[in-house]
Amino acid sequence: MVRPKSFFGQIYLTLLFIGLISVIAMTWITSRSWRTFYLDHLAGDLAAEARLLSVQVRENLAPENIEKLDAFCKSLGKLTDTRITVVLADGSVAGDSLRDIKTMGNLAHRPEIRAALASKPGKDQRFSSGQEMMFLAVPVMEQGKPVAVVRTALPLGPTRLALSLLYLKVGLASLGIILLGAGLSLLLSRRLTRPLEEFRRGAERFARGDLSLKLPRPDLAELVGLGETLNHMASQLDERIGTILRQRQEQEAVLASMVEGVIAVDGRSRVISLNRAAADLLGLDPAVVIRRNINEVVENPSLQWFITRSLAASEPIEGEITIQGEKPRFLQAHGTTLKDPHGKAFGVLIVVHDVTRLRQLENARRDFVANVSHELKTPVTSIKGFVETLLEGAILDPEHAGEFLKIISRQADRLGAIIEDLLSLSRIEQEAEQGKIHLTGGRLKPVLKSAILACASRSGAKEINISLDCPEDLRARINGPLLEQALINLIDNAIKYSEPGSSVRVEATTENGRVVVQVIDQGVGIPQEHLPRLFERFYRVDPSRSRKVGGTGLGLAIVKHIAQAHGGKVAVQSTPGQGSTFAIHLQEDRRD
Repeated sequence: MVRPKSFFGQIYLTLLFIGLISVIAMTWITSRSWRTFYLDHLAGDLAAEARLLSVQVRENLAPENIEKLDAFCKSLGKLTDTRITVVLADGSVAGDSLRDIKTMGNLAHRPEIRAALASKPGKDQRFSSGQEMMFLAVPVMEQGKPVAVVRTALPLGPTRLALSLLYLKVGLASLGIILLGAGLSLLLSRRLTRPLEEFRRGAERFARGDLSLKLPRPDLAELVGLGETLNHMASQLDERIGTILRQRQEQEAVLASMVEGVIAVDGRSRVISLNRAAADLLGLDPAVVIRRNINEVVENPSLQWFITRSLAASEPIEGEITIQGEKPRFLQAHGTTLKDPHGKAFGVLIVVHDVTRLRQLENARRDFVANVSHELKTPVTSIKGFVETLLEGAILDPEHAGEFLKIISRQADRLGAIIEDLLSLSRIEQEAEQGKIHLTGGRLKPVLKSAILACASRSGAKEINISLDCPEDLRARINGPLLEQALINLIDNAIKYSEPGSSVRVEATTENGRVVVQVIDQGVGIPQEHLPRLFERFYRVDPSRSRKVGGTGLGLAIVKHIAQAHGGKVAVQSTPGQGSTFAIHLQEDRRD
């Protein structure tokens, strides 16, 4: 993978490279120009001097003056510090300012001499006498033909030295320009990349979710639009993320507050989401089951089958799911397809509602209907049977007719008692729901005494002693007649199921800010398995014994509803063979 390059490095190196190339090129061009200028200037001076000398040489080319040319060259060469040489047309040297002409050979082969003998100026650079020299030769013309050549020469050492000094100055200046350019390139690169670096850091903050800070406005006009666009994007993201978070929180709050359980699974039966109600109903941990297959985390065949059916169905479906356990629960399930914005199905949404309480109420309703039908049918059947017996002729037998009529009367009384208790129970429930049962603060002891007095005849018949233990100043918020009715029912039951000669105790105390009224007997007691259902309508622990001692089977149900109407509750503790304790919890009436 190619490693990404730094934008700052690329800009800086590019600018530095351009600067270096430019300086090097300018330095080379300047150096070449100065060298050419100096050499051309030197050649021009030599050419001018040679042309001036060529006039005098032309006048002294007569044979008698040849010898004077050498002396002329030497004297003039000393004056001008220039080497002057006169060469005849045949290449022989007629005069030279530095050397003895006798020791000098033929110079016709020299480049500058050849050019001059060809009727045009000649120039050449070469080493001579141990130093680099520039030679420039011009022809001496007579009648259009070169008759001699005047050559001037100067050493190039001083010129080279001047050029070297010039090159040094140019090099130092170029180095300074390079360093200055490097600094300017660094500053320019920093200026160009600093806004981009700030944009990068800002983008990283945006990526981390920090959308509150804004990017600074850059100095470069070309980057202003980019900064404004990033800030606008951050504002929009902040707003949209805030909206999404609010919607998510609202959705989670709605799902969390729902009584119904909500489970979302994808097309592969993996859990997408579930609310707290669903987790509680199914005994799951939401943090553990997300993205796991529902069949792995829920070992309930009916739920697994319902989800499979929902995934395969094109229309919403409904069904019932049973969760087995210590107390079975019944769930009403509704499954519907989940679709994306394009209408493509990607899973199902399962909504489950706990209908266990409704099922229990339905069962209780059926039991109540069955029980009340049975309780009403028994006396009605008895009455009808004895009436038919009388109609068939038993009425003519006074002894039997009187006995039958007494039985009919007792069954009619029993039927009336059942109806009266049903009406009383219905009235208490209705008035409690409508808030028509008014509670007032009052002393509790008079109500307890009245209830005991109402049961005195029955307790006296069985020689059962009823004792009362209640403080005189104990007060509670009560409805006197209803509370008295409840206590009469409890005391009456205690008398019915107690052996003759035993005792029943009525106590009233305060516990944890509540008033507790207890009816304690020494009767037969109640097995533990019957206690949870003891206050249901028509529920009997021992039906045969209950009918033998009398009663409608509604007394304890009436006690329960009277206690609830007082904002309290009823409770029972019992041990078979040792007796039972029934308690009514009431609101205490406090007076400052």
